[in-house]
Formats: sequence, C-alpha cells, structure tokens
Amino acid sequence: MRYHSIFRPDLLANQTFLITGGGTGIGRAIAHELASLGAQVIVAARKMERLEQTVGEIKEAGGKAAAYELNIRDEALVGRVVQSALDDHGPIHGLVNNAGGQFPSPAENISKKGWHAVVETNLTGTFLVTRELFNRSMKTNGGTIVNIVAEMWRGFPGMAHTGAARAGVVNLTQTLAVEWARYGVRINSVAPGIIKGHGLTQYDPAFVDSFVQEAEKDVPVKRLGTESEVAAAVTFLLSPAAAYITGETIRVDGGSSLWRKTWDIPPHDLSQPFNGFEEDIA
Repeated sequence: MRYHSIFRPDLLANQTFLITGGGTGIGRAIAHELASLGAQVIVAARKMERLEQTVGEIKEAGGKAAAYELNIRDEALVGRVVQSALDDHGPIHGLVNNAGGQFPSPAENISKKGWHAVVETNLTGTFLVTRELFNRSMKTNGGTIVNIVAEMWRGFPGMAHTGAARAGVVNLTQTLAVEWARYGVRINSVAPGIIKGHGLTQYDPAFVDSFVQEAEKDVPVKRLGTESEVAAAVTFLLSPAAAYITGETIRVDGGSSLWRKTWDIPPHDLSQPFNGFEEDIA
C-alpha cells in the first residue's frame, strides 16, 4: 500500500515521529504520510493488532515503522513507553497527539464517570504524553508537536465533554508554545471538521447516517473531509515550512466552523426579551 503525498519524498528523511492513536483513522493516515516522506514513524495505541497492521502496511511500502502498546491515561505507562521508544530509536523529532475518544450524548445524560473518561483521554492524556516526551527528549533536542483537536469553535452540542477537553488542548497548545519556545519546541493544533473514515464507524450507524446527511448540507464545501486532508495539514506543521508558526490551530473543516447547524432547536417561546424602558419606543 503506497501513500501518495503532495510533499517531496525526502522531506522528513532521518527524522523520527511518534503518533498516538496511530493504528486507525486519522492517526494511520498521518503515519503513512510521514513514512512516505522518509521518516521513521512510531505508532502507539491500546490495540496492538491494529498497530501491527499499520506498521505492516508501511513496511510493505518500503517505509520504517514500529509499534508500542499504550494507554495515554496511564501516567506510569506513558513514561515507560516514551522512554522505551527513545531507547530503541533515538531522539524523537516530532509528536502527533492524535489518540482520543468520546461518545455522543446530551450533556444532562453524561455521568461523572463518562465525563472523566473523555476529559482524561483527550486532555490529560495529551498532556501526559507531551510532558514526558518534552522532559525526556525535546527539552534538550527541540522538536515539533501537533495536537489533533476538533471543530468546536461554537460549542459542541451533543458532545459537551469532548468539546471542553479539546478546547482545553487548544489553550494548552498556546501556553506551551510560549513556555517551551526557548527550548526550540514548536507546538500547534489541527482541528478537523467531520471526516469521512474510521472515526465515524465508532458510532451507531443509524445516528451516523442521519447526522452525516444533515452535516453535509451545513458544510460550505458540501462534503465531508478526508483523513488524508488532515494528515497533510499535520505534515505541513511538522515541516520546516512552518518554522515560524507556533501556538496556532489550523481548521480543516471545509468552512463548517463558519456556518453550521448540527443541533436541532425546535420552535419555542422560552426566550423573553429584555427592555429597560417602561414603554416601547418606535
């Protein structure tokens, strides 16, 4: 399986990148993209079977790849896996925090356990991997980091937990861009809109079908995005072309963050107007 990147083939030669959640979906596409440009990629996730499949695909295409089993919510395990990757492969030049997870639910039905699970995965897990790689390698050697977030600029109705967590990652991105600039570390984020691919298969098909049909109508480009389009944005931010970009978030959403209706609001008369005057003035 050969990946056709839009970038020059040797752009990332002799560099090593760690991609969490690299066995499926966007993470897999990013791994293929980077490997096709000459990089050595390290994919990490909870399910080794999927990681090994991605590694096999990359090696079959002539690329270099390795896999590590990792739960990014486990602080001790994160430290051990990051150190093992460094011991096995040397300095890691770039990190893509792609691992995450969520489930659709109205906010009032989200339990404390469900809330914590999503926030710990998407926000805390991102922080743990980033912190460990920084302290163990990038603080000395510099590097680039890209966090995968989500299109949540006008809230995230139906997924309040992931909207809050991803917004936290955007703020973390901005903070670390300032704190770590003196170490030669750049950190940015990519916010995908609705992407056609593995991610949508994780939800109930009936929900996905109806949601996608409505969502496509509200995306200005009138289609869903592809995993490769997200991977290309990530690659740009990891590349020397983005050397003067840090603390930013690129939206890969077809304009959906500018014009969207994905949460139906039925007619109601519960919004009462405020008028500070005793009498209406024409």
